Amino acid sequence: MAKKTPEINASSMADVAFLLLIFFLVATTMDIDSGLNRVLPPWSEKQTEAPDIKERNLLLVHVNKYDQIAVQGEMLTIGQLKDRAKEWVLNTSDDPNLPEKKTEKIDLIGEYPVSQGVISLQNDRGTSYEMYIKVQNELTRAFNEIRDELSRANFGRPFADLDKVQQDAIADAVPMKISEAEPQNIK
Repeated sequence: MAKKTPEINASSMADVAFLLLIFFLVATTMDIDSGLNRVLPPWSEKQTEAPDIKERNLLLVHVNKYDQIAVQGEMLTIGQLKDRAKEWVLNTSDDPNLPEKKTEKIDLIGEYPVSQGVISLQNDRGTSYEMYIKVQNELTRAFNEIRDELSRANFGRPFADLDKVQQDAIADAVPMKISEAEPQNIK
């Protein structure tokens, strides 16, 4: 006599799966914060002309359609970009070819030589988005490292661990001046 195996009623299995799907869709949160964190200037109806910047205070960074980086006409790799930007902004040797510094009184820090340098980033229309983000990250990393070093020297902690007032003081001493030019066809 053959033993009959019991059957499982699976008629409501699709309903259970559908309810689980609805539950996870409703209960799950999605992190949608993505992109580049930048502070844009306030909106103005009137057109203002770009301020005159001395040539020595301008670091030109070009990224062509082949994702090659040229800084002041010299070809660099992405790995060299951050160090070059830091060296240029800091101008520790007071080189007359590097940006000027203007001594300003900064709250909580005192007199500090603030760089007048601006990094001008220009991409080719064919530059890959991945390279664009890499260049942005390296330039931002250069400023963040300078801020972190100044923060440790003045407050004994990394920039990220400071309170808002201290972070504002460091940001005043090391302003992140990155200008983006309209993409063109760079050779």
